[in-house]
Amino acid sequence: MTTPTLPSQEAPGVVAPDRVILCMKWGTKYGPEYVNRLYAMVRRHLRGEFRFVCLTDRTEGIRSEVECFPIPSLELPAGSPERGWTKLTTFSTELVESYGLKGTALFLDLDVVIVGDITQFFYVPGEFLIIHDWKRPWRITGNSSVYRFELGRHPEVLVKFRAEFDAIRQKFRNEQAYLSDEMQAKGMLRYWDEAWCASYKYHCIPRWPTNYFRAPFIPKDARILIFHGVMNPPDALAGRSNGNWRHAKPAPWIADHWHE
Repeated sequence: MTTPTLPSQEAPGVVAPDRVILCMKWGTKYGPEYVNRLYAMVRRHLRGEFRFVCLTDRTEGIRSEVECFPIPSLELPAGSPERGWTKLTTFSTELVESYGLKGTALFLDLDVVIVGDITQFFYVPGEFLIIHDWKRPWRITGNSSVYRFELGRHPEVLVKFRAEFDAIRQKFRNEQAYLSDEMQAKGMLRYWDEAWCASYKYHCIPRWPTNYFRAPFIPKDARILIFHGVMNPPDALAGRSNGNWRHAKPAPWIADHWHE
């Protein structure tokens, strides 16, 4: 992979308002500290300037550097389960037309832990990039914990979902399966370097039986650790498996990265 020219960490003249970090918080599962820590990790690991935007229904406790906007309506039929489809509203035209956002958006789940430089995530060539699913790599489905797209493009992804919700829900298990399929049909589906986004469950916890006496570790060249399933960063820090089939010892190094 050719390494592009990246902005210098020390260059005060580098202003990139067209680089947007986008996250989303709805309901009460994650408190404001998740947004605040995510901002702090991005600030430490992204060279140059950026906008940090949180689409949320609760702004209490979120630090002032974060721009908060309402989550656009998903417009589900009454009584329909949300099941994580809300992420598709990142393709709403409201983000551009009402919120004034523009440029390239890098979406990050609230529970990721950033452990390395993420500047290159903005400069890898491609219209749409996402994590390639680790569990079933023979499928095209991506993991939407980290994906990149151009703001205002592909509004039809959301328009189609709203118009064909029942059929889409029957065909696809979740939004990342539907989103991957749509981008594949457009010929735009691309994946991040496989080392950059590591699964905590699959890549950080040592293999059985060494996981019972060896602590989890950061894989070589990993930049973002993804928490999926029943474990989140506080669980990893304390060594709580929460019923996960992979027992894990505490990972005290989580605190070195997951903080404000």
